[in-house]
Amino acid sequence: MIDRRTLIGGLAAVAATPALAHGRAEIWTFDNLKRIGGRDVRVEGAPRVIRSPLGRAVAFDGVRDVLFVDAHPLAGAARFTFEALFRPDGGAFEQRWFHLESGGEGTDPTAKTGSRMLFEIRVEGGEWHLDTFVLGPGYRQPLIVPEKRFPVGRWYHVAQSYDGSIYRAYVNGALQAEAPLAFTPQAPGRASIGMRMNRVSPFRGAVRQAAFAREALAPGRFVLPIPR
Repeated sequence: MIDRRTLIGGLAAVAATPALAHGRAEIWTFDNLKRIGGRDVRVEGAPRVIRSPLGRAVAFDGVRDVLFVDAHPLAGAARFTFEALFRPDGGAFEQRWFHLESGGEGTDPTAKTGSRMLFEIRVEGGEWHLDTFVLGPGYRQPLIVPEKRFPVGRWYHVAQSYDGSIYRAYVNGALQAEAPLAFTPQAPGRASIGMRMNRVSPFRGAVRQAAFAREALAPGRFVLPIPR
């Protein structure tokens, strides 16, 4: 028979666990400025909660707005899928808007070491193209195709994945680029949303959700919906 105190403790632990989907995917919903993915948020600047066709989202001004969360949701993952729903609104050419970091920049703004995963965009006029990036011991791999451009001011699904041998990047379920990668799991760390961890390359636009799976998902199995 299960002891009542053990049962209550187990239920409390389940309640404290971030939302899961597809068994092993953690979902962060950016509908407030206090807690994201069950974790406290540190705010700099003045990001705003807005309404969107996809639900509430957080908007960033492209100058000083950023959120910091003390978690790297893909730490320890040997395979992964990192998804996000976002709306780029133009602005500066280089914008590094979702940064997962293990060591390095989070503690020393001048550091060039540490493991990281990033979603970035490059903006030219009224268009943008995706740049994903992973860095760690023995590997450094961007995926960027400047010819594959999209209009700003719309909502998009972006994803990057690793299946044990190939690193891939997607926009709205369409493959953008891929490359072989000798990836190794990253250590626990932190996240910044709205600019890079060392407070450069700010993002102008909005973020609705992110999802983190510990397996390589094909587009038909992505956790977050693709905007239509």
